[in-house]
Amino acid sequence: MPDELRNRTVVITGASAGVGRAAAHRFARAGARVAVIARDRDALNDVKNEIERLGGTGFVAPADVADPDQVFAAADSILHEFGPFDIWINDAMVTVFSPVWDMTPAEFRRVTEVTYLGMVHGTMAALRHMRQRNRGTIIQVGSALAFRGIPLQSAYCGAKHAIRGFTNSLRAELIHERSRIRITIVELPAVNTPQFDWARTHMTHQPRPVAPVVQPEVIADGIFRAALHPAREYWIGLTTLEVILGNMLFPGLLDRYLARTTFSGQETDRPVAPHRRDNLLEPVHELHRTRGSFGDESRNNAIVTRGSVARIAPVIASGAALFALGLLAAHRSRREARAALSPRQN
Repeated sequence: MPDELRNRTVVITGASAGVGRAAAHRFARAGARVAVIARDRDALNDVKNEIERLGGTGFVAPADVADPDQVFAAADSILHEFGPFDIWINDAMVTVFSPVWDMTPAEFRRVTEVTYLGMVHGTMAALRHMRQRNRGTIIQVGSALAFRGIPLQSAYCGAKHAIRGFTNSLRAELIHERSRIRITIVELPAVNTPQFDWARTHMTHQPRPVAPVVQPEVIADGIFRAALHPAREYWIGLTTLEVILGNMLFPGLLDRYLARTTFSGQETDRPVAPHRRDNLLEPVHELHRTRGSFGDESRNNAIVTRGSVARIAPVIASGAALFALGLLAAHRSRREARAALSPRQN
């Protein structure tokens, strides 16, 4: 177990379920002090008990990340309990499954306030205290959808795109300041979390992740790796690489492919239940858990690649293709030259 995380303070937003809860477990097994932030105090108390059974020390700081005052107050309470933060992980999110024309402005705003501005508020709260010590690591939990928007999740995709822009700006500011604070983004594939059981939907059938799907513990391991070895960004899962690189090379083709496949690919064959509850505005307490409803098809492993390394792949592929074309052209030129010098046949 990495000794450098024992008794270090880790803060996780969106920690009551899914990836955030799995990450809390992962850092607890390393002996960290784990402070958890989300709206549902009872769910957070459950996570705190899990943290302490796994060998960590837990602390509950309830807050709606869309409200900056609540986030700053939560950060102050954590500082008072545990002392300075070493790692701050922004994971909180909500989404709405809907075409743009069926979504209300209030729904779009709420997704943006939680998923994007909640990350901004968490980052600001972390910086308030990390800058005093000139040290710490901030981890943004992103998505392959930060590079490539898909149908039915325009608000969520827009928020994840915004996270990249904000984080890139902040990173440059920290570099300018010669700060020792590190900031990284972990870009995710589809994950088997409860969000598909409690996200608001305007579709006729129950939402589902776009296959293939990985378990949240896989992502927690990736986040843990990013905490130990901060890099500019990490891409988790082969599909994340395929989506990001495919969008770089063939965005128009991807538009048409997603239009054909991802409407049905985000719905099960089960109709949405009447009076279905969702967590857009209020928590759904009974659905707080680490895993969602798609465990039978979810994988327990995934490749983890630094974004800087993964981006080399298309460059290498393009260079190899050009080299092969050059060899072919040279071979053809030599063959034509030999033919021109040969005696003419009568």
